[in-house]
Amino acid sequence: MTSTVRPVRQRRATTEQLLRKWRMYRKTGDRAKRDELVFLLTPLVRHIVSRKVRQLPAYCEMDDLAAAGLEALVVSIERFDPAKGATLEQFAWTRINGAVLDELRRRDWAPRSLRRWEREAETARRELRSRLEREPNDFELAEHLETSSDEIRARRDQLALAEVESLATSVAGSDGTLVDRTETIVSADRSSSPERMATVREARAHLAAAVAALPDRERDVARLLYVENLRLREIGDMLGVSESRVCQIASSLRSRLRAALGDHADLLVASLD
Repeated sequence: MTSTVRPVRQRRATTEQLLRKWRMYRKTGDRAKRDELVFLLTPLVRHIVSRKVRQLPAYCEMDDLAAAGLEALVVSIERFDPAKGATLEQFAWTRINGAVLDELRRRDWAPRSLRRWEREAETARRELRSRLEREPNDFELAEHLETSSDEIRARRDQLALAEVESLATSVAGSDGTLVDRTETIVSADRSSSPERMATVREARAHLAAAVAALPDRERDVARLLYVENLRLREIGDMLGVSESRVCQIASSLRSRLRAALGDHADLLVASLD
């Protein structure tokens, strides 16, 4: 029979222990003692940040809040004054919570007045939902807030514009798997659409077949003109014919290719001109 070893949970330091360690740090100035205090009080940061996770907006990462909270914790240890009546833990809590809120506000694109309206609207929505036993519509919400339905919709649009999301985040794809958000953005470039790319591949296949069916002399001219990008005079010198003859051959092969490509000609004509 095997026994399971359970990890020993860190025992929380008492107020007296924290104060004693803080006094020792202030007396000696030993950074190691300050770091010990930071270690003992770090659970405060994790707790405060974890309370914000559910309301964490898309424009802010959890690590950003934790970094702001840890910085505030170090500052609170330096500025703590037991003579003012608060314990070190209480003082640190106040500073950390304030720093986390400041970080949220700093990264928020929406003005405070809009966020205040959002909170008021959510409170009104909860009250109406409880009273009506269903989700209220815009007219009912507007009446409760003593405003208009148009104002409700305008505020909602403003809030939507303020929700800036990171392209580095992952989202669920159509099959349930996680994909980068960048892969879900619709491109305005029609040339990159799957439908157009498939059409171009099909047109290139028709072009390859059409070129293969050309007479040898026309196929040579096509290769030298469109693949190696030689001038008509250079092609004439290589084939032992005049420049005007090369021009005639090029005109003939274009006509053959256009006829062979049919509807696909427009996609590829630019590369042949």
